[in-house]
Amino acid sequence: MRRLAAAFALALALPAMAAGAMEPITKKTARDWSFLSDQVMGGVSDGRAAYAEEGETGFLRLTGDVSTENRGGFLQMRRDIDPPEGAEGLVLKVRGNGERYYVHLRTRGLKMPWQFYQAPFETSADWREVRIPFSAFAPKGGFQRATLRPGTVESLGIAAYGRDHVADVSVAGVGFY
Repeated sequence: MRRLAAAFALALALPAMAAGAMEPITKKTARDWSFLSDQVMGGVSDGRAAYAEEGETGFLRLTGDVSTENRGGFLQMRRDIDPPEGAEGLVLKVRGNGERYYVHLRTRGLKMPWQFYQAPFETSADWREVRIPFSAFAPKGGFQRATLRPGTVESLGIAAYGRDHVADVSVAGVGFY
């Protein structure tokens, strides 16, 4: 089991997924995700992540109010991942309220909980598949390594981040390509 910085100690390690496979969110796999907000650092954003089903589709839904007040500005649901060798990027099945959301990746060697790699994705009211190449991830949090090395990725977060807004984003599957 991997441990993140104290304020971010979250999910249990999950088995590696094969490239080209998308793991659906089920009642069982939803337990491998955790919720956190900027409140761990004194922020005031308020939200939750919850499992839901519509027909045959299970999903995790991140909702709440993101506030940049008091140096805050995020809500996140996160899980540990182990990208397969040769993976070129992530694939997500998502929907939302039309806002921009982010994938946050943490890697081995990052010392501070506010250091991560980030890439945006857009949402709509309909389920859609989003592909994000690892080359699209940019470093955040003041560290020097500018290029993400996929073999060092330890966790994935779906984040409502960086601006005051109402968050509503759902994820029904996660995988690699």
